[in-house]
Amino acid sequence: MPRCSGSRGVCDSLTEAALSLWEDLMSADLIERKLAAILAADVSGYSRMMEVDEAGTLARLKVHIGEVVRPSIAAHRGNIVKTTGDGLLADFASVVEAVESAVEIQRSMAERNTGEPENSQILYRVGINLGDVIFEDGDVFGDGVNVASRLEGLAKPGSVCVSDIVHQAVADRIKVPFRDMGNQRVKNISRPIRVWQWTPDAARLTTRPVEAALHQRVQFATASDGVQIAWASIGQGAPVLKGPNWLNHLEYEWHSPIWRPILSEFAKLCHLVRFDQRGNGLSDWEVETVSEDAMAGDMSAVATAARLDRFALLGISQGCAFSVRYAVEHPEQVTCLILLGGFLRGRLKRPDLDQRKLYEAGAMMIRDGWGSPNPVFRHFFTSTFIPDAPQEIVASFDELQRIATSPEAAMRLWKMNAEVDATELAKRVQVPTLVLHCVGDRIAPIEEGRLMAKLIPGAMFVELQGNNHVLIEGTPAFDQFFEEAAAFLAMHNPVA
Repeated sequence: MPRCSGSRGVCDSLTEAALSLWEDLMSADLIERKLAAILAADVSGYSRMMEVDEAGTLARLKVHIGEVVRPSIAAHRGNIVKTTGDGLLADFASVVEAVESAVEIQRSMAERNTGEPENSQILYRVGINLGDVIFEDGDVFGDGVNVASRLEGLAKPGSVCVSDIVHQAVADRIKVPFRDMGNQRVKNISRPIRVWQWTPDAARLTTRPVEAALHQRVQFATASDGVQIAWASIGQGAPVLKGPNWLNHLEYEWHSPIWRPILSEFAKLCHLVRFDQRGNGLSDWEVETVSEDAMAGDMSAVATAARLDRFALLGISQGCAFSVRYAVEHPEQVTCLILLGGFLRGRLKRPDLDQRKLYEAGAMMIRDGWGSPNPVFRHFFTSTFIPDAPQEIVASFDELQRIATSPEAAMRLWKMNAEVDATELAKRVQVPTLVLHCVGDRIAPIEEGRLMAKLIPGAMFVELQGNNHVLIEGTPAFDQFFEEAAAFLAMHNPVA
């Protein structure tokens, strides 16, 4: 006990403080901190199934937990810390066994769901992280738990998502193929988290990144309102800045069968700088402002961060309108424009009534089903963006949309793009411009491409064959685009 001097009141206060500190230290002995593999799981679409058939859903879930989930976790020396209705949290001493248990559960559930109607299948989403956690009063806390829960939210129904540290620990020890999903932004975690995902068909979908990806390094630019914008560059040669388009993810795109070939070709042509627009990808999602002014400012912030002086602009889809605006507002920086599959007028600014109906249908799909485990909602976009794509491409595009942003941010971006109008600005463009457009494009009708070429003084217009809004490797449109782009850049954006 401490010695006291002075008044008795001071001594008593010090004694009480010492006793309180002693009690805190004694109670701290009940807190256990250790390194553990944390598995977080929940049932996708649980609320919907409960609303339709509460008794039946609970009965089936109880059977699955008793016959599949608990036995698998126990067999791999795991411990269920707590359950939360449709979810659970478990810890494992071995990260290998945590992953083996998760994969075993998902494979067993896939077999049990065979023959079940899609809307009544019980599909788990599983996230696994390895970290320092605190065990107290039968519960577990800490950053390791928070990350596992966020990984669970990223996982496709029926899949397993693991953090990079987990993947490194198990990669050479178990024969389970994981696909690299790149760094991901997740709620309430300030740092990006690199994520790897296993799905029952992972062996078929796993792809190797292009060689140039080994040299990609994601960096961040700060916009005028403090929003962090993720950007990266590839290739060598004259610089080209790519405008924002619907939806991006710098690292996931490296492993996408859609964007990997496009980026690989650009890496041969130029020094391409691209970024994730605010509200998606690795840039900040929860932002105060999503507007045309903000997007234009973000382009400027990235150009400054990448130390670009004179450069070409590449606009794809709505990125064309933003690129046109940038070229008018910064004529001293822009050498030329390449505009692919784009428009100056968003859907709500076009005279065709069908365009408004398509906008409203898209808004409904985002509002009612963006986060749904049923991909039919996102297929609305996939089927219009790439109607002629093979199944592997379709699956990758659907996955890109799912992980790239939240339903709330998707709606804000959808609305902003529908209201854009750069028709008057187009008349003021003073740099060489190449406009390319697929004849059967369903996102931006070819008439919008022709209008863009008509309004921009001296613009060249090239029709591409096909119906896809996004170019697919192996198609005539893909080859023709890069032939035209290479010649145009060599003429108007040569290496200094």
